[in-house]
Amino acid sequence: MELPEMLRIEGYEIATFAAGSFWIAEAIFRKVQGVAATAVGYMGGKTDYPTYEEVSEVDAGHIEVVQIVYDPKVVPYEKLLELFWELHNPTAPAEKEEKVADQCRSVIFYHSDKQRSLATLSRREIESSGKFKKPIITEIRPASRFFRAKEYHQQYFEKMSSGGSIIR
Repeated sequence: MELPEMLRIEGYEIATFAAGSFWIAEAIFRKVQGVAATAVGYMGGKTDYPTYEEVSEVDAGHIEVVQIVYDPKVVPYEKLLELFWELHNPTAPAEKEEKVADQCRSVIFYHSDKQRSLATLSRREIESSGKFKKPIITEIRPASRFFRAKEYHQQYFEKMSSGGSIIR
């Protein structure tokens, strides 16, 4: 998602998180006051313009992400990080049979040095909190090119609850 110039002037920023299913993450982040827009898509892979099927079935290296445009004066990045840790399980699977699908890994993609520092501090705090019994596997990586998923993936749960038909 390219941040429109008007939003940049007004001080909005972008955050990108991979927290399992991008549909669930988007639905939760959309409800946060201060979040102006969201989009689901893919980041971190080897191919341009991947499809959902390619990301799910092929080792393209992409990860399902939600990209968020937010007003840091209303909702600071630290609050988005707190929500990120709450909305998914960021730990290593206990057994080999519990393998996490590659496209559903836990990743914080940072867009600035400040976001990187805050994400690193946040991960350290969650690791030392004792909240999770298994190791935290969340990666912290620089944001790369975002590939927006097809329109029927955007606001998926809102479309489904309004009787919309989702066809893959």
